This record gives sequence, structure tokens and C-alpha cells, in this order.
Amino acid sequence: MRLKQISGLLVVGSVLGLSACSSVVTEGSSAAAGVAGTALAGKVTNNAAVATGIGLGVQAAARAGVQYEQRQVHGEEQDAIAKAAGGLAVGAVANWQIRHSLPIEDNERGRVTVSRVIASQGMSCKEIVFSVDGLVDKASKPTSEFYVATICQAGPAWKWASAEPATERWGALQ
Repeated sequence: MRLKQISGLLVVGSVLGLSACSSVVTEGSSAAAGVAGTALAGKVTNNAAVATGIGLGVQAAARAGVQYEQRQVHGEEQDAIAKAAGGLAVGAVANWQIRHSLPIEDNERGRVTVSRVIASQGMSCKEIVFSVDGLVDKASKPTSEFYVATICQAGPAWKWASAEPATERWGALQ
């Protein structure tokens, strides 16, 4: 394959990346990288073992890149929820929404409330309950899913501080 064909495959992988379905993004880019890696390896060597190694290396690098972007997108969503909850008193409810800078996940909206404050020796944290009620700009009856998380104040901002509650929602890629 020529360089133009390899570039075309990478563009196809990028387009798949804009589909807002993380499994399609991961598998699509991984497959495109595997094909591109195989094409590259075919030009570099005739040794099957070396070609396989090159193909797997390119595929692993592509998968790591997609996972990095997914973590960034999830971080944006977590920051939006933490920002909405940061100024709330216990029992108060606020709305949150996210419009992702990279469209590999849906732009979602929901509500958040503070269930308790955890503060001691200069540490200020809150346990929050948040819902995911649907997509931004889609007026529909909410089909809420609820999650529990912890946020803590980090300077002037509130940041996500829990790992386990996010696992079900975002998988291992927080």
C-alpha cells in the first residue's frame, strides 16, 4: 500500500471516531491501525514475525491514543458535574450538562445533589448523587440513571475524587 492509502485508512478511522460510540471508536481505530501497520510492515520487511510485531505495535499505539482521548472526554464530563455540585448545600439540586470538545461521546445532561459534606483539617469534600437524564438539546422525558461520587475542592475548583462509582459509568477509563 502506498502512503496515500495508509492516510486514507487513518482518515476512515478518524471518521469512525466521531460516531459517539466508544466501542466503535476503539475497535474501528484499532482495526484501521492494524491494516495500516500491516501495510507499513510489508514495505519494511518480508519477515512474518517482524511484520507481525510492527502491526501489533501500531495497533497498540492507536488503541492507547483512543483511550487517552476517552479519558480526556470523561474528565470533561466529571469536571462539569463537579462544577455544578461545588457550590451546592446539602440537599440542593442543580442541573449539569456537557458539550464535549471532541465528539466521541454523547453530549449529556442531568441533575446533581449533595448528600453530605466531608470536611476535616483543611480538606473539603462532598458526596454527590448525580443523574444522567438524556442528551443535550433533546427534549424527552428523562430516563434517569443515578450514580454516587465524591468531589473535593482543589484550590478554587471542585474536582472528581472517586474512582469506584465511575467504573460502572465510564468503565476502566475514567
